[in-house]
Amino acid sequence: MGTASDSTRHTQKVDQLFGAIAARYDLVNDIQSLGLHRVWKRRVVSLANFSEGETGLDLCCGTGDIAIGLAKRGGALVGMDLNRPMLQQAAARLAKRGGQCVRLAQADALNLPLGNHSLDLVTIGYGLRNLGSMEDGLREITRVLKPGGRLLILDFGKPANRLLRSAYYLYLAWILPVFGWLCCGNASAYAYILDSLKKYPAQKGVAAKLDLLSYKSVQIIDIMGGTMSIHVAIKQ
Repeated sequence: MGTASDSTRHTQKVDQLFGAIAARYDLVNDIQSLGLHRVWKRRVVSLANFSEGETGLDLCCGTGDIAIGLAKRGGALVGMDLNRPMLQQAAARLAKRGGQCVRLAQADALNLPLGNHSLDLVTIGYGLRNLGSMEDGLREITRVLKPGGRLLILDFGKPANRLLRSAYYLYLAWILPVFGWLCCGNASAYAYILDSLKKYPAQKGVAAKLDLLSYKSVQIIDIMGGTMSIHVAIKQ
């Protein structure tokens, strides 16, 4: 079990990495996923069923893909991220798209500046895996969700098929550092993905942790053979 100082060091490392690649983050994601990451994020937005009169949080919002999609559905939305350069990218994109319904805020996912039971919806895309403590992050999310509130998590997965999983890991080990170097001059920024994925409990592990937090319904949606996944959970 990690210590508080381990969590702090991890958070600082991730913040530095994402700060270094923020300006080209969307470009690299488009190249490495052939644009499919945008399709998966739109699916999260669709599954969220966010509507007028609701309050929502897009946590670890990055450059704002999911927040922008949710803003079109109505409701009051906050996009939060610890990384200032990522928030600056999100703000620029929102300004171009007229996303006045989204408020952006810099905050630590492990210490959310929100009241208990204050939100109808929390989404987190490619962020849970990067938290200093996934368990503490999930507890914070659960704290701010209302009973009956929805949580949607989009992240890398671990394919159940052993051959597919091995090929997937090989891809991440060899290709992603190349993308990081060519597009950002920082190979470690994308090499980090594989290391974080190996430590991440992925589909079944995240579902088990949500069960322990008393969510009454936890659905796992596998994408591309389980290389990506979406969790949809309803808080009791």
